[in-house]
Amino acid sequence: MMNTPSADQEFEFTDAEFKRLREIVHARTGIALSEAKRELVYGRLARRLRKLKLESFAQYCQLVETGEPAELEELTNAITTNLTSFFREGYHFEQLAAETLPQIESKRAATQRLRLWSAGCSTGEEPYSLAVVLSEAMGRLGNWDVKLLATDIDSKVVATAAEGVYAAERFKGVPAERVKKWFPPAAGRPGFSAASPTLKSLITFKQLNLLDPWPMKGPFDVIFCRNVVIYFDKPTQRRLFDRMADLQEPGGWLFVGHSENLLNVTRRYKLVGRTVYRRVE
Repeated sequence: MMNTPSADQEFEFTDAEFKRLREIVHARTGIALSEAKRELVYGRLARRLRKLKLESFAQYCQLVETGEPAELEELTNAITTNLTSFFREGYHFEQLAAETLPQIESKRAATQRLRLWSAGCSTGEEPYSLAVVLSEAMGRLGNWDVKLLATDIDSKVVATAAEGVYAAERFKGVPAERVKKWFPPAAGRPGFSAASPTLKSLITFKQLNLLDPWPMKGPFDVIFCRNVVIYFDKPTQRRLFDRMADLQEPGGWLFVGHSENLLNVTRRYKLVGRTVYRRVE
């Protein structure tokens, strides 16, 4: 079936071309693009065609099928969604402060070692929110070895996260005193705030494709993997959570997104709260 471009489409985008791109994206990222994402894919990739001065999606398919790393990265960056905010799904951060950290403090009292992973960190709001909660607990954790790994497949958002500078409107809903304490005004950028050195010292930002081999060894006491696996099919989800379980000891904490659950995905975690899981024995 051939689809001719509509009045508002400058490029033809056939069923076969969409299928080819879906297969490339799934193989590279694990993301399963549904038919409902066709317009989104067209809109985001049409920009790439213009920038590359290509005349058709057929040409673009040929380009990415060569496996050229730079363009595969551009494709990945274009089709990934990066909706996030500070303290999004706030009950997770409340749970972390009230229950999770105190239990880990007790368990790790001998080693005083704490490791967290924000998998799918986007532009950094999630890991910085985690770092705020950790820093507010540092009165109790002052001598602890605390490290937070933050990863995302999209290299551009990882760079934004590492910079840690945000417009004032990004802090909507965050108490002003919290913002003032942890995100002072950014030098030379009126209307912007920058993550404090204290927060930055806790976080390591890295670009990571969750389908690739993972360089980290764990164990992670806490993993935040929220609003990531909704884009994956069930087999990919099973592999992903099995690998995460391998990086956690029994009792390790896993936080997933409000629309996600592990039912019929894995038996290695049990539900203990609102989209909060712990690794089983």
